[in-house]
Amino acid sequence: MAALPVFCVTRRGLTWIASGAPRREFWSRFRKEKEPVVAEAVEEVKKDPILVCPPLRSRTYVPPDDLQSRLESRVKEVFGPSVPRSWQDISLEDGHLKFSLLAHLADELGHAVPSSRLHQMCRVRDVLDFYSVPVQDRSKFDELMANNLPPNLKITWGY
Repeated sequence: MAALPVFCVTRRGLTWIASGAPRREFWSRFRKEKEPVVAEAVEEVKKDPILVCPPLRSRTYVPPDDLQSRLESRVKEVFGPSVPRSWQDISLEDGHLKFSLLAHLADELGHAVPSSRLHQMCRVRDVLDFYSVPVQDRSKFDELMANNLPPNLKITWGY
């Protein structure tokens, strides 16, 4: 004897009542059969990894002789031509102007203000002081080795 589906109306809505058939058989025929997904064959092109070490970046910086005039011209370019006579006392509170000035100077001089020192750049004078200091690409040990050491002291790297 075949199971006959019977409709029944309740407070919650239309329900199925069937004699002898489990509920999942009724619901499974309404579900759409999922077709298996066939992936297209993709040829992988394997390349040998290129392991090239980038050249070491030199941190050496020697301030140019015309640093003050370069900085003054950049300040006039960024802040406008109506810069006061005491251009070194101009405040760098506006972040956009500060970024613009420091970015131009970093490109022009090849030496950028590190992020750990950005908060110290409050006035143009601070920027001038930063760019006036030469930077050597040497460690303290290299400096000690270059000095005339006493005869009982010797620094060797290969240990």
